[in-house]
Amino acid sequence: MALTTFNPRSFDLSDTYAFTGTVSGTNVGGGSLVKISEQTASASSSISFTSGIDSTYRTYYFKFINMHPSNDGVLFQMNGSTDGGSNYNTTKTTTCFQAFHNEADTQAVLQYATGGDLAQSTAYQLISTEIGNDNDQSTSGELWLFNPSSTTYVKHFMSRFQCYYFNDNSTDIYIAGYLNTTSSVNAIDFKFSGGNIDEGTITMYGIA
Repeated sequence: MALTTFNPRSFDLSDTYAFTGTVSGTNVGGGSLVKISEQTASASSSISFTSGIDSTYRTYYFKFINMHPSNDGVLFQMNGSTDGGSNYNTTKTTTCFQAFHNEADTQAVLQYATGGDLAQSTAYQLISTEIGNDNDQSTSGELWLFNPSSTTYVKHFMSRFQCYYFNDNSTDIYIAGYLNTTSSVNAIDFKFSGGNIDEGTITMYGIA
């Protein structure tokens, strides 16, 4: 029996699978990344996005740059709303793991973080672990929210953050889970577990 080989370098998709639509803006995963809004903190108790999360886009992407807390050793957290931001209490089931390495080079760990997950809880979900409030300490990362306007399915999300931990280590933390509601999620809130967001910028994008 003859052996058929496949050479990806010679495979031509231009005829059968050519893309005929138009894409504008930054391309992410085959779609267009459209900036919807941006908020910058200044001693803010929280940052909420109460408009722009609707059926226009199937995926929403949030970018966080240098979120700096007023208090030391606090968590950066999120919660969703189904009533336009009147209440942030969506039920969540989530999973969490992290890696960290300290500046003294005496500890390096990769672990499932049992204290970071939720099981059918309406509490705020941490998305970055205990951040220091020294002048040079902050956390940055991203969060993806999928099809929040669906009235059929739960709302999946995932995030990844890099944190300058309060006791001087680098922490890379991953959170994923779902907002366990079939109601439309139309607002989302971000805050620290204590004190204010002294500085930091959050930008929300839609992916067409």
